[in-house]
Amino acid sequence: MKILASYILYFSQLAVTLNKLRFVSEMKILASYILHFTQLAVTLQSKIANQRNIMTLYPKLILDALATVTYPGTKKNLVDSEMVADNLRIDGMNVSFSLIFPRDTDPFMKSTLKAAEAAIHYRVSKDVRVTIDTEFKSAKRPEVGKLLPNVKNVIAVSSGKGGVGKSTVSANLAIALARLGYKVGLLDADIFGPSMPKMFDVEGERPCAVEKDGRSLIVPIEKYGVKMLSLGFFVNPETAILWRGGMASNALKQLIADADWGDLDYFILDTPPGTSDIHLTLLQTLAITGAVIVSTPQKVALADAVKGIDMYRNDKVNVPILGLVENMAWFTPEELPDNKYYIFGKDGCKNLAKEMGCPLLAQIPLVQSICESGDKGVPAAMTQSMTGLAFINLAQSVVTVVNRRNKEQAPTKIVDVKNHE
Repeated sequence: MKILASYILYFSQLAVTLNKLRFVSEMKILASYILHFTQLAVTLQSKIANQRNIMTLYPKLILDALATVTYPGTKKNLVDSEMVADNLRIDGMNVSFSLIFPRDTDPFMKSTLKAAEAAIHYRVSKDVRVTIDTEFKSAKRPEVGKLLPNVKNVIAVSSGKGGVGKSTVSANLAIALARLGYKVGLLDADIFGPSMPKMFDVEGERPCAVEKDGRSLIVPIEKYGVKMLSLGFFVNPETAILWRGGMASNALKQLIADADWGDLDYFILDTPPGTSDIHLTLLQTLAITGAVIVSTPQKVALADAVKGIDMYRNDKVNVPILGLVENMAWFTPEELPDNKYYIFGKDGCKNLAKEMGCPLLAQIPLVQSICESGDKGVPAAMTQSMTGLAFINLAQSVVTVVNRRNKEQAPTKIVDVKNHE
């Protein structure tokens, strides 16, 4: 700029001299030079001013901003949580780096990324162009369709309405299959009313985690030869679960995909009553081998059982109905084992099975010991009682129909979200 100013001064003095000597043509040429150098000086001056206004970014400035963002998972800031990777790059006003999360399904990931970018804009400059990538400490969860590769059969136990003993049937079916020598897993998918910890007398248990294939996996609680997980292990049993459908579905997916289920012959799903988001989540996550529908003989329960059957037979779902279980088929006093009192009606499920073209897998009597054994955490299938034998027979029937289904029908396909919508 100093050199340029000296040129302008020189040409101005020369112009004065030429003007005195009356060199008109030379004056015009010189004037154009003066104008050009003046404009160049203004441009350079403007650029210099802009350069002075541009902030110089450096790593500590960025890290100090990130240190104001708290990660909910640790209750510490991003720097103290060691979540900022060693790849911070600064190029002028462009900043790029990675944040390291525990896993790719981290529920706080999106909100944390937004908060980090906002902190840089607020603490440093709104003109900073921020690019944040993500890294994960554990390996990514397998894609849908590749979950539970060592599970041979997935059985959904469902009911059209609550109160028909679906969870009792699920627990006893799982135990009976285990007693027959099969490797069995049981998922308490009744998210809003988890009862399996009580029925297995493991309410005080808390699943631990194990590192396997680069992932941190939940280890199912094992009792009576059955591997079992339930949301009841992770919440206060006296506290109501007030979750929206999305939260419940995500929790269910974690119990399925982020657990070490290992090799299983049968994976029993104790589904919630009715038809809901949870059922859709299961259908969109797992290829369900078939469904077992539980109902009492009364017409009110049977009407809802029809809806449950229709859900699985829907042309966009196509999950085979393995059969119906008539629970509380009759009441038998233990002191009068040969007596049957049909207090909820007679053969309701049996007749519905014929009507719907489904096998009747079992008729389970209503006996006081079933209730007592469930409350004590020793399900009836563990006993040598009449009801224990009924559940063993149910398990044998399920094995038979599953083998026939696998032989005669193609594997079930996972419900496609887009097609379903």
